[in-house]
Amino acid sequence: MTAAAGPAVLVGLGSDRNLPVVQLAAREAATHDRPLHLVHAFDWSAAFQADTVAAPRDQAEDLIARANDLARDVEPELTVTGEIVEGSAVSVLLRRSEQAFMLAVGDGGMATCEGCVPADAPAVQLAARASCPVLVVRRDPPPKGPVLVGVDGSPSSNTALEWAYDCAARRGSRLLAVRVVEPDEDADEIARQLDDVVHRAADRHPDVPTECHAIRGDPGSVLVEQSRSAQLALVAARGDEPGRGMLGAVAQTLLYHAPAPVVVVRGMTRTAPQGRNARPTRDQRP
Repeated sequence: MTAAAGPAVLVGLGSDRNLPVVQLAAREAATHDRPLHLVHAFDWSAAFQADTVAAPRDQAEDLIARANDLARDVEPELTVTGEIVEGSAVSVLLRRSEQAFMLAVGDGGMATCEGCVPADAPAVQLAARASCPVLVVRRDPPPKGPVLVGVDGSPSSNTALEWAYDCAARRGSRLLAVRVVEPDEDADEIARQLDDVVHRAADRHPDVPTECHAIRGDPGSVLVEQSRSAQLALVAARGDEPGRGMLGAVAQTLLYHAPAPVVVVRGMTRTAPQGRNARPTRDQRP
């Protein structure tokens, strides 16, 4: 394995509960030939309320050290760095995401939460506002299934499709591309459009086994159900939804309820000459 270079896979470390994030993020970094960078946001106001100011700082340093060891256990040759940064976790990680290849965070238990997920939950805020793709890791390990990607025909979903192909190729897994058929749409025509866009994206990875499914139903519910057997699910931050904010309805549903790890693909620079699918540009290319 050659030394990893370029923008890192960034891991947000809040507590021991985030250590499973390190394992998956380390694999992602190694898979994409990227270094891994661990970040813990240190809250001085909380430190002053502790029995001693030194104790929370010592705990933060211990957390970084244990996460470092865990990452090297998973990928011994991986380049791993870490830092403790003063500030709120969301603010710190949003700033760091401007220079990151990918940001990995825990889901805070939202996938198993029966109630409403608050909009200010850290994973939601980061998925909606980060400057790079965001990997949201679940507490339970995923099955050895396909890489799932939701496709809706928008340019942003085409970017997610390209990322999904790259992820599947690097994992040696198959790709499952799903497009949901809306009530007023012709299923045969939607299936044809899906086959066409997948065929164009497959040019870079002809050896990746691919399945395409056009399924009638609610987009979010369909993708959540399909994700139950997936090792990874990818979705664009938002499709062609002019009435939505920074995170689309389908991305929100998958983020909140999918049992699989989810990559919300965002922060990508694209061009589209002659109306053809373009490639991600700059160092953000997967």
